[in-house]
Amino acid sequence: MRTNYCGLIDTQYLNRTVTLCGWVHRRRDHGGVIFIDMRDREGLVQIVCDPDNISAFQIAEKIRNEFVLKITGLVRHRPQGTINTNLTSGEIEVLTKSIEILNTSLTPPFMMDDEHLSETVRLEHRYLDLRRPQMQKNLRLRYKVTMEIRKFLDQKGFIDVETPVLTKSTPEGARDYLVSSRINAGQFFALPQSPQLFKQLLMVSGFDRYYQITKCFRDEDLRADRQPEFTQIDIETSFLKASEIMTLMEEMICNLFNSKSQIQIQAPFPRMPFSEAMLKYGSDKPDLRVPLILTELTDAMTEVEFKVFREAAQKSGGRVAALCIPQGNKLSRKEIDDYTNFVGIYGAKGLAYIKINSLKEGLKGLQSPILKFLSEKIIKTILERTSAKDGDLIFFGADKLKIVNESLGALRVKIGQDLGLIEHGWKPLWVVDFPMFDRDEGENKWQALHHPFTSPADGHEDLLETEPSKALSKAFDMILNGSEIGGGSIRIHRRDIQLKVFKALNIKTHEAQEKFGFLLEALQYGAPPHGGIAFGLDRIITLMADEESIRDVIAFPKTQRAQCLLTQAPSSVDEKQLKELHIRIK
Repeated sequence: MRTNYCGLIDTQYLNRTVTLCGWVHRRRDHGGVIFIDMRDREGLVQIVCDPDNISAFQIAEKIRNEFVLKITGLVRHRPQGTINTNLTSGEIEVLTKSIEILNTSLTPPFMMDDEHLSETVRLEHRYLDLRRPQMQKNLRLRYKVTMEIRKFLDQKGFIDVETPVLTKSTPEGARDYLVSSRINAGQFFALPQSPQLFKQLLMVSGFDRYYQITKCFRDEDLRADRQPEFTQIDIETSFLKASEIMTLMEEMICNLFNSKSQIQIQAPFPRMPFSEAMLKYGSDKPDLRVPLILTELTDAMTEVEFKVFREAAQKSGGRVAALCIPQGNKLSRKEIDDYTNFVGIYGAKGLAYIKINSLKEGLKGLQSPILKFLSEKIIKTILERTSAKDGDLIFFGADKLKIVNESLGALRVKIGQDLGLIEHGWKPLWVVDFPMFDRDEGENKWQALHHPFTSPADGHEDLLETEPSKALSKAFDMILNGSEIGGGSIRIHRRDIQLKVFKALNIKTHEAQEKFGFLLEALQYGAPPHGGIAFGLDRIITLMADEESIRDVIAFPKTQRAQCLLTQAPSSVDEKQLKELHIRIK
């Protein structure tokens, strides 16, 4: 039906007749001459309808926004003064010979170049939202990124293998999405949270290098960077050490970003132990573009008069830390109160502070409601450890370790954004040496920090039974600008070690056999040493596209209530379907 895409017509087509198909972006009537901006996935072209062509002009008069047209015309230069250098087609226009209306359109609920739209309206009319240039750009970027990943992995000897979507429920991580079985009454499949076990089985099967760009599903509370269904770049390989896997993945990510973004990433990436990340940044995914770091004060606060600091310092699992803000004493009382409310989101009960007006004046040069509770010696310690200077402000966190880390870690990033301290560019790193386990205080038991198939660090196998709190793992996360884009590890390839991990997680022998018997059996048949990583494709595209939400890089996303506003899913189903699945709604 067409000879060219609208957005690709340029001066090389001058004086040639072309046939174009697309949507009416705008129609303008300029004193008898009608101009139409016609759009397709490649961009815009200007169409001119001259009244001398009576039949085409009469049709042009009926045209409205988002009508679908087929136009045949002659490519010619635009008049001087009307050239648009922002468009490929900006130097030319097409003089209409004939117009055919392929379909009409109702008046759309928004213009396709409107940048300030309600997300609800966008998601309800997603098929229109996807016509907008920004969304077209984002999804084309997504396509190019996946192609680049496939090319890289293919060149490195990886094989794309599909794994099941209907699988066994093993709820050791997030909540599963369950699918009722019609044939096997009262039994359920689960949608995979990850192809984790299947890719390990592929290593046992000798495929050596596997990858898959696949959908995963988690029934969990949603945020801007989470969806109930998301796309994972899943990778597994045999006979490589953790450092070798990390080097290979650095090469892939550098190749990807350096070819598809304007900011270059350089390898090797820095590697930071988990303990250092939590101590300095309060987060296991620190944004290194923010130069602020936390200062440890717990040991100095055990005997201070200020009760909040003293109790946190004396408490098992407590922490007192400081965050020094350069030139922060300019912050108003209202701004400090706003930051106090912000850390309250993370459980902090308050936000103590000291303003540094003049160090030369000693205590008189400091300003804070808590100074009267702190000795001169303690104040000196605080100033020395934080390296505070005139004009700075020091914020304090004092509570349980988790609350202090989460609140000050988040505050660090927010202040970096608010005060313009974030450096330009990409700041990648690997966080390594994770603990094997995290304590679930509510249920008073250990949980796997990554997943229960992660190998303990060399020499830490015995700690699984004696001191699980001290056991480290061979896990590694790739962080980019404060976002975890990939998580990986060396896996357990020995049955006895896997059983020790299950025991530490309080998974009984019969329970382990019931849930993971197929894996335990496979590990007895010459399972090779293996490891891998999974990248969040949606998060990577969000970073590259400089979007705030992964919903803007997914064609048909869900809301934060896990709903599709376009199709109104999830929805109720009729009684007959439920009966066939042996389900009754209470």
